[in-house]
Amino acid sequence: MRRHLFVFVQNRDLAATNNGAERALRPCAVYRKITNGFRSAWGAALYADIRSVVETARRRSIRATDAIRLTLDQRPLPIGT
Repeated sequence: MRRHLFVFVQNRDLAATNNGAERALRPCAVYRKITNGFRSAWGAALYADIRSVVETARRRSIRATDAIRLTLDQRPLPIGT
């Protein structure tokens, strides 16, 4: 575990901050604040699952609808170009 803390020092392609992760979480925080949270556990889990697929698709340059369709077909998302 400890050996993974400073990987960004050896690999200059990696960011030294978690800014990307913070930005990816921001829409979820805004949605939660606007709607005053979720009324059910399954609704929160569904929202988290959809956001995860959509964010992964965005990072891989895949359209959200294509990513959702692939996920529902139980097929992996391709690595983006």
